[in-house]
Amino acid sequence: MNVAPPSEGSLARQEAGDLSANLKLDRTPAGLDDLAVLRRRRLWVFGLNLITYLAFAWLAVAVLGAGGWSAFDLGIFLCFLIGLPWSVLGFWNAVIGFWLLHGVRDGLARVAPFAAAGERAEPLRLRCAVLMFLRNEDPKRAFARLRTIKSSIDATGEGAAFDYYVLSDTSDPDIAAREEREFARWQAELSHPNKIVYRRRAHNVGFKAGNLRDFCARWGHAYELMLPLDADSLMSGTTIVRLARIMQAHPRIGILQSLVVGMPSSSLFARVFQFGMRAGMRTYTMGQAWWVGDCGPFWGHNAMVRIAPFVQFCELPILPGKPPLGGHVMSHDQVEAALMRRAGYEVRVLPTEEGSWEENPPTLLEFSRRDVRWCQGNLQYLKLLTMPGLLPTSRFQLVWAILMFLGVPAWTLLIALVALKPFDTDPTGSFPVALAIVLYLLFLLVYLAPKLAGYLDVLISAQAARRYGGRLRFTVGALLELVFSFLLGAATTFRITLFMVGLLFGRSAVWSGQARDTHALSWRSALRGLWPQLLFGLIVCGLLAWQAPAVLIWGSPLLIGFLLAVPFAVFTADPAIGAWAERRGVCAIPEDLDPPEEIRAVRTPNNASRGV
Repeated sequence: MNVAPPSEGSLARQEAGDLSANLKLDRTPAGLDDLAVLRRRRLWVFGLNLITYLAFAWLAVAVLGAGGWSAFDLGIFLCFLIGLPWSVLGFWNAVIGFWLLHGVRDGLARVAPFAAAGERAEPLRLRCAVLMFLRNEDPKRAFARLRTIKSSIDATGEGAAFDYYVLSDTSDPDIAAREEREFARWQAELSHPNKIVYRRRAHNVGFKAGNLRDFCARWGHAYELMLPLDADSLMSGTTIVRLARIMQAHPRIGILQSLVVGMPSSSLFARVFQFGMRAGMRTYTMGQAWWVGDCGPFWGHNAMVRIAPFVQFCELPILPGKPPLGGHVMSHDQVEAALMRRAGYEVRVLPTEEGSWEENPPTLLEFSRRDVRWCQGNLQYLKLLTMPGLLPTSRFQLVWAILMFLGVPAWTLLIALVALKPFDTDPTGSFPVALAIVLYLLFLLVYLAPKLAGYLDVLISAQAARRYGGRLRFTVGALLELVFSFLLGAATTFRITLFMVGLLFGRSAVWSGQARDTHALSWRSALRGLWPQLLFGLIVCGLLAWQAPAVLIWGSPLLIGFLLAVPFAVFTADPAIGAWAERRGVCAIPEDLDPPEEIRAVRTPNNASRGV
């Protein structure tokens, strides 16, 4: 059944009437925050970022312009200015998040005043559809996760409020046949087989967003809420029910995003990456939530979404022009968040680590493939920045998603220009070495701040450190991850730079299934995928070794990743090394050491609890 949205004018009048009737105009739509307080927070964040940005710019001017400006100096300065904002905001998000976690008593209440509603033991009155999206994924793996989620929800006693949909866009006939067999097997085991539905589209029009719209048109009228999941998603029933209770208590929350963390992995690459990602996200998300408030993020999965306003207000436009930047929107989530907030519904994130997981790519090459898809999708937002009616903070979220990738080629070009700077034909006097070192070290501190704040957050709490196996094990893991992050950063930034150059010539990413199981990379495969990084590193490091060896030494944390990209990819993908790291608890996360029931179930799918 199609849900026909009313006209834009009637919706605007309806929303205005609802808001004026039910809410004070000085508060956010759900009444959770005072708008004046949020404005002050945002002004503080803007001011802190502007001051920090200008201070860095002043230092860069003092260093580069010490003896006059050359073309190389100007190029380095402009690249620095383009690439800097992402790191500066990350620094202040982390500082604010750390302060909220350790400097005040009611940090969570300040950023998530809705959270307490999830603890109320009241029955669910809203019906929720749990949606798993598939495209050429391993069916057994995906169905094991959804079965586990259903069993976990049923164990809460609220299972009657939930139904389950497997929404496939699979194009491979063999995989599609396996999906049908897995569905039939699961359905045969249920006493209420109508609780689960399988549907496959012949064509993935509109990508995942189109798949979701198709569900809304056919079944959305039967539910108040939906929980989108990716094929690698896993959530506990307790967390899902908590999110649903929050949505029930606050009808003006349109999207409620959980904080998603990585699952235990036998891949060394995934283990080390998610160890650092988890540390960085904890303080970053807490700090971000403090000032974005009702204009929060949506990551497209592991989030509770209110269906009626989503159907009415969040339909994505078809972008003008041809791919790669025209056509259907690939990265739909943040656009939908902006549209939901424009419609008068809050978009919130619950910044606590509880019962919401995903898998991370097992190799550097798989990680890079995912990155370039995100890159293309985020750059499409350039055509959406002028959408009418978006709130300033929501519009900024789109700008920020663009800058996440737009700054990458700026850093790559900056490195190339630094290597060529010694060949400048117009030398400009003495170089302020000490000031340049200060600028460099300050930038590294700002760049690493989210992770460092996250690591400090664990180390100062004996209870938190015990969840990671103790302070010593955690510290070793943190040091290993910091080295890993520099190696990874060099390889991935250069890959994104090449991809963005390709976008100028019409090259487009392909959104297909992702290899999620641990697997080895041959030296040939790694070299075929990473030879540009190696060549770039050899040229840059060779030039610096010839003309400026001191710069090479100081810059080695940022440069060594280019030279070691191939062995780094092979080493971190090796299943034997990954298995050794898993046995030894290298970069162990809490779920490694004390796995919840849901994690244990999906890691041994044949023993997973079965829904009834």
